[in-house]
Amino acid sequence: MDEKILLFIPMYNCEKQIIRVLNQLRNEEVQKYITEIIIVNNRSTDNGEEVVKEYIKENEFKSKVTLLRNKDNYGLGGSHKVAFQYAENNGYDYVVVMHGDDQSEISDLLPLLENKTYQKYDSLLGARFMKCSKLPGYSKFRTFGNKVYNMLFSIGIGKRVYDLGSGLNMYKVKSLQSKYYKKFPDNLVFNYCMIFAINYYKQNVYFFPITWKEEDQVSNVKMFKQATKVLKLLGSYIISHKRFMNKEHREKQIENYESDIIKSNR
Repeated sequence: MDEKILLFIPMYNCEKQIIRVLNQLRNEEVQKYITEIIIVNNRSTDNGEEVVKEYIKENEFKSKVTLLRNKDNYGLGGSHKVAFQYAENNGYDYVVVMHGDDQSEISDLLPLLENKTYQKYDSLLGARFMKCSKLPGYSKFRTFGNKVYNMLFSIGIGKRVYDLGSGLNMYKVKSLQSKYYKKFPDNLVFNYCMIFAINYYKQNVYFFPITWKEEDQVSNVKMFKQATKVLKLLGSYIISHKRFMNKEHREKQIENYESDIIKSNR
């Protein structure tokens, strides 16, 4: 295929799950579309990095597979910034984000790659809470809470939002080249800010249903603290879109989000 697609896996303390994610990606149909897979280790404290190194050594991939380690713990948002810059520096046209904790299924994205739906949009966002999505093991309380926040965001930005941030998304690299995302928080609210940016810059977005499972994953989200942060962000964006987009949202300003190559199959 003509387009170069990068698949980015953020990894932080998911030693138990990361192999299951990599097993998904050995599917020949997946590798037909993916030029390179990068696993970005955000300074995990478990044995995940060693597990991935051994997996790359022992298993064959048609796609290039690269394990990176962040220079510092940048957070989930910071790891996105590492991957976005990597995609731009290496001439990629699209970047797929798939979390390393094995909650999403890459098969949900395959039909959109096969029929080239992705070419029509700046971003494809996996949605856990729309028709045809599946949530095995996900609590009804959390489902209700997420749907309420989706509704609030939809009202706040004036467009339907089906999910504020799942673990399976795809972005056109050209839509990221202004680096509007650099001032966004490096923590777990990064994806919420991406929703605001997509709205502010009038980018074309397509939500698609996904399967999202909860098994042995450990969430880093403190629900009520996170809920308060999200409401404050929404209120700030509603008050002034422009001011929000120009504001520095990071607690610590980092000039360059850097990583080292630890292992590659090529």
